[in-house]
Amino acid sequence: MAGGWTTDGAVQEQIDSSLEDAIARARSQLPTGDSLTHCEACDAPIPEARRAAIRGVRLCVACQSERDRQQSAAAGYNRRGSKDSQLR
Repeated sequence: MAGGWTTDGAVQEQIDSSLEDAIARARSQLPTGDSLTHCEACDAPIPEARRAAIRGVRLCVACQSERDRQQSAAAGYNRRGSKDSQLR
């Protein structure tokens, strides 16, 4: 049962929307095209298994891990779903 100004299912709609946004963002960041044989950041060889597993791979595991760590630290949080943004 919804209360206040919300409709029935509003919470689920918000969850679905957040998931769709996250999936779209992740898909847009996937590499495309031919995989490189050497890392574009450090010039280390990229193993054949990694190139076969990930289409369009451009970084070695170490460089990709570092890039992922930096991106997750800068990502922040979903203001649409935070309680703090709803209280303002």
